[in-house]
Amino acid sequence: MRMLRYAFNTAFKNIWLDKWINLLTILSISIGLSIFCVFIILSLNFDSAIQHWSKSFGIVVYLDKEINKEREEVLKNSFLKDPDILEVEYVSKEYALKEVRKTLGENALILDSMKRNPLPSSFEIKLKKELLQPVFVSKKAAEIKKMSGVEEVQYGEKWLSSLNTISNVMRNGAAILGGAILIAITFMTYSTIKIFFNRRKEDIEILKLLGAPRSFIRLPFLIEGLFIGTMGGIISSLALFGVYTFTAVKVAEFMPSLELFMASLPLLVYIMIPVSGAVMSIIGSFIAVGKIKYLPEGW
Repeated sequence: MRMLRYAFNTAFKNIWLDKWINLLTILSISIGLSIFCVFIILSLNFDSAIQHWSKSFGIVVYLDKEINKEREEVLKNSFLKDPDILEVEYVSKEYALKEVRKTLGENALILDSMKRNPLPSSFEIKLKKELLQPVFVSKKAAEIKKMSGVEEVQYGEKWLSSLNTISNVMRNGAAILGGAILIAITFMTYSTIKIFFNRRKEDIEILKLLGAPRSFIRLPFLIEGLFIGTMGGIISSLALFGVYTFTAVKVAEFMPSLELFMASLPLLVYIMIPVSGAVMSIIGSFIAVGKIKYLPEGW
């Protein structure tokens, strides 16, 4: 208990004496963690936009113009029984023409010159969102196109492929960036603690002569590293929460529709930011203290 009391008193005393170096390290750690978390927020919001868009994504199956009602019913039942299909909606050629007229507005007069309805009947099919992968959707569209009575199958192939590629790139980028930042935090803490350790050579030599164990000497430095990493993480969490809240309010004020796509970091992430900073800083501190060259062999 006395050792812990001594370690904490010594650590916070040294933190105050070297406050400017510690402050610089804390701010550097908080900036690094914030950059990483901003990237995560962008990835989450992009995924949120994809999920929102996927609710309206569908495969449009255009039928042969000469298809009869019986064949249409057979196709509909086949789609309804398919476990991969979430929803099936039939669009008659009459309804399709009505929608085209509505879209054209005043220019709909051009349709009056046509003797017959040129539009085919169709089915609008929605797949389960967990199946919206380019390879699977392409395979499913090819299967449907082979069915009797189907003229053409359309879906946003390039759009779906592009969205999935961007999403994967952002996830992989977040993982790589996160690893790089955590390594940087370890190195920053290592460099800071090593400076402090070298500055206090005389005090350490005195403690060694008095017979202080290695853990007694190292513990204050580990506590300093823990403090630096934790404070950097706390500042990062508070800054991110404040910036996100402010941005969300402004976005909701000027572009209410975008609020549907915005996703914030889960509460667990705000907690894990200081924990991650603390863990990596402890590792950096331990390496710094354990690598001092002037320590006698076996000490």
